[in-house]
Amino acid sequence: MKLDERAFKTLIQYLERIPSMIKPISFGSDDTGFWWVKFQLDITNELAWNVVQELGCIVNYLSINERLPTAFYPVSPAPYMNGGPEDYLSWVIETKDKEFKPGTLMKWLDGRLPNPVDDLEQWKNE
Repeated sequence: MKLDERAFKTLIQYLERIPSMIKPISFGSDDTGFWWVKFQLDITNELAWNVVQELGCIVNYLSINERLPTAFYPVSPAPYMNGGPEDYLSWVIETKDKEFKPGTLMKWLDGRLPNPVDDLEQWKNE
């Protein structure tokens, strides 16, 4: 069962507010209900690596006993044929459980990322 655009609306709107996020964010699902979102980060933004670290923590390894059925990782075409990370490095979040919906991920992120998510001061580490 493919998910339609409405299933992604709140997650995409939330991700677009994260510092260093570059629009548009692409998304999709397959016929079995597994879904993904793909985006680029402005790696020249001083908060880009904070964003990678926070997303990696929540999406991949929330805790030993409380892991989400998701994966966050970088993807890129061959750099020697295309160019550097500013233009060709992307990031993917995908589900490993078709019962886990995009809106559910948004709620997990909202509960754990800096609040409000678009407040740059909240992202700065001491």
